[in-house]
Amino acid sequence: MSDQLQTTEATTETAAHGVLLTDVAASKVASLLAQEGRDDLRLRVGVQPGGCSGLIYQLYFDERTLDGDLVRDFDGVEVVVDRMSAPYLEGATIDFSDTIEKQGFTIDNPNAGSSCACGDSFS
Repeated sequence: MSDQLQTTEATTETAAHGVLLTDVAASKVASLLAQEGRDDLRLRVGVQPGGCSGLIYQLYFDERTLDGDLVRDFDGVEVVVDRMSAPYLEGATIDFSDTIEKQGFTIDNPNAGSSCACGDSFS
């Protein structure tokens, strides 16, 4: 019985979310974090009410850990999603583009039924 208790305690870990970070985006995030010179920041992804389609994405560096956060590690880059946002972001992919047409992070979200022309909000 004591072996079972030790095994249970050892396997306790933070729940993961279904957001994916591409290798290109992970590399860009790692580069930005290196520029900041901080190792206590993680990339937080979430949604909140707003925008012309109902929900707007949030994507920012955060040093806080909130109760119920879901975490995944991508080559040393932690991506954190709050428990309320997780269902809206399940299966979403975060990428980074650096072209003449577009520069910045993009979110491809299969849960978005529709989005606005600027791509900042969805429903």
